[in-house]
Amino acid sequence: MSVRPYREITFDADGDVNAGQRDRLAETDVTDLVMFAHGWNNSPSVAAQLYSAFFAPFPGLLAHSPGVRLGYVGVVWPSMRFTDEPIPDFRPSAVAPVEARLDKATQDALTELFPGHTETVERLAQLLDEQPESEAAFAEFGMLARQLAEVPPGGLEARFTDDLPQDEQSPPAVLYENTLAMCRRFSLALDETGAVTEKPAAPSFSLGGGLKTVWKGAKELLRQTTYYAMKRRAGTVGELGLGPLLGQLARSSPTVRVHLVGHSQGARLVSFALRGLPDGARNVKSLTLLQGAFSHYAFASSLPHAPHTGGALCTMDHRVDGPVVACYSRHDSALGVIYPLASSLAGDSATAAGLDKRWWAMGHDGIQAVPRTPRLTLDEALRDGIPGSGCVSVDTASVVRRGGPPSGAHSDICHAELARVVLAAGRIGR
Repeated sequence: MSVRPYREITFDADGDVNAGQRDRLAETDVTDLVMFAHGWNNSPSVAAQLYSAFFAPFPGLLAHSPGVRLGYVGVVWPSMRFTDEPIPDFRPSAVAPVEARLDKATQDALTELFPGHTETVERLAQLLDEQPESEAAFAEFGMLARQLAEVPPGGLEARFTDDLPQDEQSPPAVLYENTLAMCRRFSLALDETGAVTEKPAAPSFSLGGGLKTVWKGAKELLRQTTYYAMKRRAGTVGELGLGPLLGQLARSSPTVRVHLVGHSQGARLVSFALRGLPDGARNVKSLTLLQGAFSHYAFASSLPHAPHTGGALCTMDHRVDGPVVACYSRHDSALGVIYPLASSLAGDSATAAGLDKRWWAMGHDGIQAVPRTPRLTLDEALRDGIPGSGCVSVDTASVVRRGGPPSGAHSDICHAELARVVLAAGRIGR
């Protein structure tokens, strides 16, 4: 790890925390804590690499702030990653080439993340390997993929799925649309991002009508179905795990200032922690969301298309004793192209999904429909500072711009400029 003191806080799928880690955190002698939650597609080992890289600039940036004793926390929660997503600056073993088939590492991650579904994962991998040209094979693939996203009867995670009211959001296309139709849409979307999953096939004259080329969309369907399972889990861990822990920290270490940072689905996790923060706890001094993979309307009290309803986090920004800062980039194709397609309603056209702002993500265009939310360029935020309270959107496309298909710049977040945004949002040091 590039910084000290560094602590890890581990949660299980129900939000239960590692008690020993929690107790050691309370004993850390610091003035400020930066707590970072990784995204939905990170294993613990890759998350540790991410934390080390992101935290590395902080000591140098605080070299002339002698009154600050900054501590660092990595939030670890049970998620996974598909190995074909590029992560800029990470060693080659952290990523793998994009291909339509399901590699062994991803199979193992799916099996670990969804206990009891070993045979399901094996069959999904077999179908992706064989790529049969039949509608029945696609129907089977969709049924199996969606089994992974099912919540057991009485399961906690069902309470934490929606960013918007259920009648405004469900049913999502990725879970309910005809499988073959959805795979075709994802194939076209992957083409839009520049993803090439295999060598171009020769023209097919089979009865399947050339369906082999659509299997790259099937893998994306599996990825996005897994995303929905992790979306629920991020909300669960945030509200039932991290929120109460922050309340305990407010009681045990009342002078410690906490600064929450989240990337991708981790941004959803730290945001939902505000719902679990006990009344009266005022130790969260800033919330910085990096390429947030949840609705840009989540903090809105009135939706443009449904004025009498609000997002799942409406008024929660008032629980932060400081600003809520959403960093976004147009170079993030995971959120700008794939996310709205997966989040749109079953039956919507692929074109409408891309144009309908109901399905856009916060990491694509910032916080929306919250009155008096300033929109700053990164240069403006670093030159003039960040408002001391309320919601703020910062366009970070000038640095968050690297990364290949299919996710684009979604994981290009390890920059000194973004570390400076966290420090500015939290009023840490000068």
